[in-house]
Amino acid sequence: MSDPVKAKAVLALHRFGMGPRPGSVAAIGADPRGALIAELERPLLLSAAANLPSSAKAYRTVADANARRTARAKQAQQQAKKQMASASAASEVTPQAATQGQAQGQQKDAAEMAAKQAADAVPDPGRPIYLQEAKLRTEAALAADIGFAERLVWFWSNHFCVSANKIQSMSGAYEREAVRANALGRFADLLLAVEGHPAMLFYLDNLESMGASSIAGINRNRGLNENIAREIMELHTLGVRAGYTQDDVISFANVMTGWTLVPPGADPQHGGEFIFNPRLHEPGGQTVLGKRYEQDDVEQGRAVLRDLAAHPATAIHVATKLARHFVADEPPPALVAQMAKTFRDTEGDLKQVAIAMVSSDDAWRGPPSKLKRPGEWVIGMARAAGVTVVDPVRYTAGQELLGEALWRPPAPKGYPDDEVSWIDGVGRRLDLANNLAERISGKADPQAIIEDVCASQVASEVKQAVGRAESRQQALALLFMSADFQRR
Repeated sequence: MSDPVKAKAVLALHRFGMGPRPGSVAAIGADPRGALIAELERPLLLSAAANLPSSAKAYRTVADANARRTARAKQAQQQAKKQMASASAASEVTPQAATQGQAQGQQKDAAEMAAKQAADAVPDPGRPIYLQEAKLRTEAALAADIGFAERLVWFWSNHFCVSANKIQSMSGAYEREAVRANALGRFADLLLAVEGHPAMLFYLDNLESMGASSIAGINRNRGLNENIAREIMELHTLGVRAGYTQDDVISFANVMTGWTLVPPGADPQHGGEFIFNPRLHEPGGQTVLGKRYEQDDVEQGRAVLRDLAAHPATAIHVATKLARHFVADEPPPALVAQMAKTFRDTEGDLKQVAIAMVSSDDAWRGPPSKLKRPGEWVIGMARAAGVTVVDPVRYTAGQELLGEALWRPPAPKGYPDDEVSWIDGVGRRLDLANNLAERISGKADPQAIIEDVCASQVASEVKQAVGRAESRQQALALLFMSADFQRR
């Protein structure tokens, strides 16, 4: 018979945290809600991050490597051409025209090959930085007592996503600097941090956006890019069909002109950092959602962002997404309403919104039927097995196989949070479950995971299947593929 106290603790760990790990059910069993709330009072910043470069430093490092790569390629190509020319001049036999053309083609190919080899000799620092960030993030999720705060970081990182396919060097540092640092603060501060971060400005193509009447726009005959304005309104704040018009998007895009970064080649000390460039900024006031903004500097954009953060539609949009992520694909309307009210009443205090969610009975009533996203499921398996150290190469490859490559969403709206988007890929999870089971079968006991880690709060059918398994590896894979591990 299921123990209701332990069952609630297990539900708390799966639904709001990163999944149970040894000792976690006993630790929170007396008061799961209180334990969730208490975790929000602990620092979210990672001490090990001190060993990693800032986003600007990472950007400069990659830019410097690219510059060296280009320079060495040109040097090698020039040297190869000189050698070919010397060899040709030294020849006493004058070749026929066809032979001459063939020789020139060979010389060109040799020069290009030399250039490629010289360029390839300069290592790409972006990949190691990405893997270091992935390792730090993943091991923080494995080490968390419950993982509620880490889940909130993951949620907001996906809500305000950038893609490592476009800006690999900054992707991990962006999450640390802009998202993690503000995930339990006020939404307005989080919004200002992410939209003003160089990674977001790069990702949403705002670096070269120019007002038509700006100095740069006139001199360079280039124009406006609406991407950042549209995505902030549609995805980050108000939501789809929230009453804004195309004119609002254009006006807001003009407001955001001048938000850019320092070119690394121009400033080796501050390259990659945020800067407001007035030469790119559209002069004059702008009207967004019926309000006039007359500022003519960076404060114009900040004022619009603060007003978007306080808009009633933003409260509903944020509350709905949070409830959908943690509770159900179709979250209880009463839960969403309470979270939105808390958002408005506290001026967007995200910690209080999270507390309102876990304090509501509506967040606990439904059965654990929501399908976990691949990243959550993988971390849940590893936590249950007592894994604490990650090989970032293997981990990121597995995430890519499952369709949720780390910091590589397919579009600015981030990865989806509903079952229909992930159910077809569940079959691919079996390969990863088998792979992990094979590697840990010498240490992890499936019966111990059921009885100690999960406090026996596992379906009887799963217990029987695990007990009948032909090997420990098979038993572990069956357990990890069960609904008890895949749903929350």
